[in-house]
Amino acid sequence: MRVLYVDDDRINTLLFEETCRCAGRFEVACASTGAEALEIAAEFPAEALVIDLHLPDTNGFELLPALRRVLGGRPLPAYLCTADDPAQVAAQAAEAGFDGCWTKPVTVEEMLAELDRGARGSAA
Repeated sequence: MRVLYVDDDRINTLLFEETCRCAGRFEVACASTGAEALEIAAEFPAEALVIDLHLPDTNGFELLPALRRVLGGRPLPAYLCTADDPAQVAAQAAEAGFDGCWTKPVTVEEMLAELDRGARGSAA
């Protein structure tokens, strides 16, 4: 599964990449801004999106529909990743079209399970 990960925190990005590499079933492209994510999406046919809520040039709620347009409007799984209180953002994330809202630090088991469920759902 090809995953586009968008987060301006380099440590979070490295942890995500290494987790996916160790899992052995994900190809990951990473961006640190919304603009960079849109550029990458034009060349990288992502099958899932993981987007940080707070980015230097936008936020996850605004970036999700833009990425989906660039990726051809396919209904691919998307997960919001945030250090904010999930009680404050989970409903807004669902309303914005995210399939899940992950609280940082994200547990590896939760992340991999959600990505695997998303992969199965998008293959159906």
